[in-house]
Parts: sequence; structure tokens; C-alpha cells
Amino acid sequence: MELKVVNMAGKQTGTIKVSDELFNREYNDSLIHQVVVSQLGNKRQGTFSAKTRAEVSGGGIKPFRQKGTGHARQGSTRSPNHVHGGIVFAKKPRSFTTKINKAMKDQAFLSALSQKIRQNEVVVLDKFELAEAKTKLVANCVDALKLEGTARFVLAGYDAAAVLATRNMPEVAVTEMRTLSVYEVVSTKTLVIEQDALKQIEEGSND
Repeated sequence: MELKVVNMAGKQTGTIKVSDELFNREYNDSLIHQVVVSQLGNKRQGTFSAKTRAEVSGGGIKPFRQKGTGHARQGSTRSPNHVHGGIVFAKKPRSFTTKINKAMKDQAFLSALSQKIRQNEVVVLDKFELAEAKTKLVANCVDALKLEGTARFVLAGYDAAAVLATRNMPEVAVTEMRTLSVYEVVSTKTLVIEQDALKQIEEGSND
């Protein structure tokens, strides 16, 4: 498979050959869903905590006598039907972590990326390089590449200038290839991938 390579001005500078085995995988919706759910769950802290009626302080005395008041009988002002009472089925700290093995992650990643390529939602960039950390330079690149919706620049390595230049652009993000997740692939409209970053995928598959 050949993909065209463009520069930050949107002009084609050449082509790059990529492996069909890696970048033309069949779309596996169920596997991608499983991995995405796992990745989102692993991000959750699960530190919420509410009190049951046994944990709420106070309410140790019966609020009024059992009979003769015209009201329903009550044993405590800390029961769930009272203001300041406990919570029914109160949430408690828990872990949402689910384990997904590396082979499944890799298969889901390549399947999702292959689908993006088939849908023409991947742009291969020869080099993402900014003269200075200015948002305007990234905005000019986005306009030149005619990107609509969310866009994610996937770089071969860390670029401090790129991070600073895009941090106040809500529709644009910068990610290193080594940290790119399946969720980021499927949740972004267009991936702008550096040529060297694509090569990292092929090199990693040969390890």
C-alpha cells in the first residue's frame, strides 16, 4: 500500500510504502470496543464514597412515638427517606481496571488505524516542525491540510513546542506514537501522523 506524504503547507512531497499486513487489517468492531472500554475504565479513579444509614452520624433516638401522631412510624431520622439520611446502595471505592493482553491491544490498534486509512482520515506528514511555540503556526497547518473536526498530530517523539502551541486549541491534540491509544484513534476525526512515526509501528511489529 502506498500513502501520499504532505508537508505542513499541504503540498505533496512524495509517497510512502506501508505494509498491507499492518495497515490493511480487517475491522474488528467487538475487539476495538473491548479494548476501548478497558482503557476508559482504567482511567477511572473510583474514589467516590457515600454513606449508608449505618454510617451517617446522629439519629440514635426515635424521632416521635410509635402511635397516635398520624404519621408513619419512624425509627431514625437517618433513614434514606429523611433529609440528611443515609444513601440506599451507597457508592463505595472500587477499581474499574480490566486486563487486556498486549496481543489484543496491538490487534485492536492496527484494526482501528487500518479503518481510518480506508476512510481517508489519516494524513501522513513528512515532518511536524515549528519555528516557535505559536498557536498560529499550528492553525495555519490545520487550514493548509483542510482538517475538519477534531485532529490529532501523532509525532515520532516528544515536542515541547508542539504541546505548548496546541494546548489552547480544543479541537487539536498532540500525541507521541508510543503513547497513542486505541481510544484516541477512534475518537479523533483525523490523524495527522509523522512519516517517522508510521515507521515506528513497522519497527515495533518486527521486535
